Formats: sequence, structure tokens, C-alpha cells
Amino acid sequence: MVGVGKGIPDECEGSEYRRLKVKKIALGILLAIVASVSSPPEAASETGEIYPVAILTFAERGSGVKDYGQKVTDILFASLADNPQLYLVDRHELAILLEHELNLSGMVKPSEAVQIGQLTGAKILVTGSVLEADKDLYLVAKIIGTETSRVLGTSVKGLTRDELAPLVETLAEKVTGMISKQAQSLVAKRVQQKDRLAALAGVLGEAQRPTVSIKIREHHVGQPAVDPAAETEMTLFCRKTGFEVIDHEAGSAKLADILIQGEGFSEFAMRRGNLLSVKARLEVKAIDQRTSKVIASDRQSTIAVDLSERIAGKKALEEAAAAIAERILPELVKPR
Repeated sequence: MVGVGKGIPDECEGSEYRRLKVKKIALGILLAIVASVSSPPEAASETGEIYPVAILTFAERGSGVKDYGQKVTDILFASLADNPQLYLVDRHELAILLEHELNLSGMVKPSEAVQIGQLTGAKILVTGSVLEADKDLYLVAKIIGTETSRVLGTSVKGLTRDELAPLVETLAEKVTGMISKQAQSLVAKRVQQKDRLAALAGVLGEAQRPTVSIKIREHHVGQPAVDPAAETEMTLFCRKTGFEVIDHEAGSAKLADILIQGEGFSEFAMRRGNLLSVKARLEVKAIDQRTSKVIASDRQSTIAVDLSERIAGKKALEEAAAAIAERILPELVKPR
């Protein structure tokens, strides 16, 4: 007699069959456990993405909120600093870099976000305003992508008599949630090197390329520099887009039409688990060797993440050099 729907004879459904059935169930449980461990539910854990964020001073609107802007900014900074997904640009460093160039208040324009990103390495800006309306108090935050110029907003409403800290902490939670959910629209997708080179070649067109010599010094704070990452990347971008590059170490750098020189450094920023983030800054200028005139200058700050501090530093300097090359090389082919 055959068991209904099983196709297994009754006499076979003994101890041996039960053992096989138990093994099958155990194997299924084991595979489920392995799958759950190897595929963590949080995207941030999978990618290890760390978003560099700059917080600008909130503007004040209303006579009853005098000095609230700085307080909100400070509390917001302290609240967001605990988030391992965010790397906050040092407030003192931000002020030094920007106080003479851009508006540091909550009134910053989205068009200025790109420049702030270049100066600080921040990919996201958080700014906003404190608004008094009758007896109500509004904390309004703007979240701006420095690479995309995308602007998002969120706010918290309270009363003017309410304690400020809890309102700002609530705002911080909303800002963090929005960055986590909308990061892909705020931060530009990473572009492949070949696509960047193709785009740059298109900008340069058929213009005659001058010969160049490149000399960029670099160091990593606390560690010796092993190889010139920024100089190597700048050389690659020049050669791949049709410039003849003369080696400055070969003793013939004076034969070049343009001398591209600069200095870069990188330093440890923060640790998140096994991942390390390193910040780098690169400054470059191009000099016409016939007239000794500076025909172009630029700077870029970047942040890179890797398992190795040294590799992260090199990656950050390479990215900075590539970004500057995209902007500075078109200046070299303009008629002078």
C-alpha cells in the first residue's frame, strides 16, 4: 500500500526515513541562518557608505529668536555627530575655509553648495532657519547635495516657551532619516574613470594641447608618502586626453609649455567598524613657463573610505586630482 500523496511505501516510513527528514529540516535551518548572516538588512552595513556632511549656521527670523541660530546649529552638530553613517566637517575648519568666500548662514544658495563641497569635501550640506511666528517656533532644515544641487527640507514645530534641545534632537532624527532614505538623490553616482575621460576629451575638443610637466608633492599626516597618487592621476588624465607630459625628474621639465605644480595632504578622519575614512586636500596651479604667469589654480577636498588608512588616503588624493583635472585642463587650451 502506498502512502497518499507521498509515493513512499508504508514500510519505508520507519526510523531511517525519519532521520533523513530531520537532516533535511536541519539543513534548511542552517542555510537560513547563513543567509541571514551574509545578507545584513541594513544597506549602510552592506556598502559601508559614509556621507561627509557640513552643517552651516541656521539663520534667525524674528526678534524672539535672537542667538537661537547658533544654539540650534551646535545642538544639531552634537546630535548628528553620534551617527556612524555621517562624517561631520569640523566647524572651526569650515569657518576658516569659507568665512571670506561664502555666506555661512542658513541663507546659503544651492548654487554655492558645489563650491562648499570642493572646499570641504562635504557631499551634503545641512542648513536652515529658526522662525518665530506669534507663539510658535519653527525649526526648518534644508538638506542640499553639493554634487547634485538637490534640495530637500524638513521641519519641527514647537512653542516659543518650549525647551530648545528636544526640538533640535527631533529635527536631527528627521534629517538623519531623510539622508538615509534620499542619499541616492543627494549624492551623485560614482562615475567610471573612462567616462570621465571621455567627457573631458569632449570638452577639450580639437584644441591644441600644450606640453605639460607635473610636480605635485604630497604627504599623509603621521605616515610617509609611498607614491605620488595625485601626480600620477593628473598625469594619467593629461596623457589620456592628448597632452604630452614631460617628466620633471628627467631634467627636461623646462621644455614644457605649462608647469602644473601643487601640494596635497591626507589625514585620518574617523573609523566605522573595520572601515576607515580619510580626508585629503589638494591645491594645484598651472604656470605658463614662458611668461611665469599663473593661468589657472584650483583646490579640492575629498573623503575616501577603505579598510586601510594609507589606501584610503591615496584614493582621496586621486579623486581630488581627477576633479581638479576636469576643471583645470580646459583652461590650458584657451588662447593666451
